[in-house]
Amino acid sequence: GGHTTEILRLLSCLSESYSPRHYVLADSDKMSEAKIRSFEQKRAETFPNSQFTLHRIPRSREVRQSWISSVVTTLYSMLYSLPLTNQLKPDLILCNGPGTCVPVCISALLLGLLGIKRSIIVYVESICRVETLSLSGKILYYFSDYFIVQWPDLKEKYPKSVYLGRIV
Repeated sequence: GGHTTEILRLLSCLSESYSPRHYVLADSDKMSEAKIRSFEQKRAETFPNSQFTLHRIPRSREVRQSWISSVVTTLYSMLYSLPLTNQLKPDLILCNGPGTCVPVCISALLLGLLGIKRSIIVYVESICRVETLSLSGKILYYFSDYFIVQWPDLKEKYPKSVYLGRIV
């Protein structure tokens, strides 16, 4: 819901050269698919050659799921993410916080370490994260190429981050 709305706002600013776009969703996420399809239908009115695909992987972590079981479900999600990331070989991964992005980004990092494909990872922390990072943010802060925050207090706490103001 909220993460999808934020990422679509970011994508609305991108030129048509960012095509094809590949959306990776949790297999249980039905609301985001409808939002993405609606967004892409409107985008096609401006950019008729625009291309996108939807891909589903198992949800890596449910809200309030225990930390121990989250490790297991995230590893399970990685089993789906790694072949998908290898197949797509993305130049850029733009993500903004849902747990689904963690196994995708880790898979991309592994492909880079293996010399298969280096992807640029841009993580945008959610606008609602004013004082602390999300769990995904805490993990990907160390692995992303660009880590964007939308509040100056977060920039002070996390010096590697980039503060651009409110971007969504």
